[in-house]
Amino acid sequence: MTIKLLLVEDDQEIREIITDYFTEKSGGTLRLDSARSGEEGLQKCLEQEYDLVLLDVMLLEVDGFTICREIRKRSNVPIIFLTARHQERDRLQGYHLGCDDYIVKPFSLAELYAKVTALLRRTKGMIGNELISAGSIRMDLFRCQVFVNDHEAVLAPMEFAILKALLENRGRIVSRESLLIRIWGYDFAGNDRVVDNHVKKLRQALGEAARQIKTVIKRGYKLEG
Repeated sequence: MTIKLLLVEDDQEIREIITDYFTEKSGGTLRLDSARSGEEGLQKCLEQEYDLVLLDVMLLEVDGFTICREIRKRSNVPIIFLTARHQERDRLQGYHLGCDDYIVKPFSLAELYAKVTALLRRTKGMIGNELISAGSIRMDLFRCQVFVNDHEAVLAPMEFAILKALLENRGRIVSRESLLIRIWGYDFAGNDRVVDNHVKKLRQALGEAARQIKTVIKRGYKLEG
């Protein structure tokens, strides 16, 4: 089952980062079409059918609010705004126009992906690989649950996201820099020590399964099992 998304974003780097991340995480289930301007985005929305639209607000030629207004005249396709405009009046305007969610930049790629897949499940009944596992660790992606030998391990959102990245790259080294970009976002101003702190919490939550997470000195982490 292929889900077709439209990403309307004038920043080329952001377009590429989101497209690459979604393609990798979904295993090709989510296919992103993109538009670099408001005019191009509006034209594509009017000419093609999409399962969800990711829409920047501050665009050249035609702004995101105008695009949303035009889409809602014709379609109930889910719309998520991605924008640096964080004022309450901007959020309220977005919801008033009919958006389904409003995410302020900079944002976490993991959080954006989770919001998109949750919205698609509600509106399209999207089906994906719900379970991933390694050794005694089992993760239910869409219920956001983790089990160690069939006993649930309660994880905070950041620890869940780190474990998910390690599970999806089982047996391979995942660098701290990679985890920072994927979970905290491309504009995160902190350093990689934040990753180490959350890995420590993750190990505590996993109990006996913590030994599956190996530290690779000066490189990152690897999940075995």
